[in-house]
Amino acid sequence: MVFWEGYVSDEAMGTFSPIVVYWLYAGFYQLLPPLDNYRLHSKKEEALKNSVHLSSVVKGVLLQQLVQATVAQALFLLTSKADASGITIQPSIPVQIVQIVVAMFVMDTWQYFVHRFMHQNKFLYRHVHSQHHRLVVPYAIGALYNHPLEGLLLDTLGGALSFLVSGMTARTAVIFFCFAVVKTVDDHCGLWLPGNIFHIIFQNNSAYHDIHHQLPGLKYNYSQPFFPIWDKLLGTYMPYNLVKRPEGGLEARAMKD
Repeated sequence: MVFWEGYVSDEAMGTFSPIVVYWLYAGFYQLLPPLDNYRLHSKKEEALKNSVHLSSVVKGVLLQQLVQATVAQALFLLTSKADASGITIQPSIPVQIVQIVVAMFVMDTWQYFVHRFMHQNKFLYRHVHSQHHRLVVPYAIGALYNHPLEGLLLDTLGGALSFLVSGMTARTAVIFFCFAVVKTVDDHCGLWLPGNIFHIIFQNNSAYHDIHHQLPGLKYNYSQPFFPIWDKLLGTYMPYNLVKRPEGGLEARAMKD
């Protein structure tokens, strides 16, 4: 039994709740005060280095979410496990946990190799992936700011594969995709806040991904959104130190060999 049962279908929740969660969580970060002592880049640096306006970022994210919602709705309809009475038997909690772990691994694997290929292929980087790197200084709302083709290949198709391979139901997908969205937004928030649970549990966090957005780390730290497994196995892992900037705030400084 879930709180939306009887009001909204699992398929509708799986389609639209990640979008709502994205804007709520990213909006929360956007509305925070400057928090200069916890920023990985100053506001001045953000304005100087980023080459795309916030309004364009919002439009780009909304376009990607429109495509994701369309694909998600079609996927849920085509893979529905409902019986003749329209009821879907939900697996046990332990099975759902295993399905979520499998989905995390599939998503990490897909995104690592597609992301890395988009950096290695000069045509794809120049004409597709470089759009995301217009945000040299990442911020939360820009987490899903991508070229439409990248949004389709990296995020939408990766999410679809995670769902299909794990065998989860639409109800489990609500939990998984909302969590994936929150993690992705947090990785791009540009802040290192004390007590942030994602910084405690995950090595792949806002500082880790900030390294990738810097020039020295452009071909490192491809892993997203959960674990740095593939970076460590395939030699693209770049560790970092968090150092205090004299003017206030923190800097994720790459530790080169």
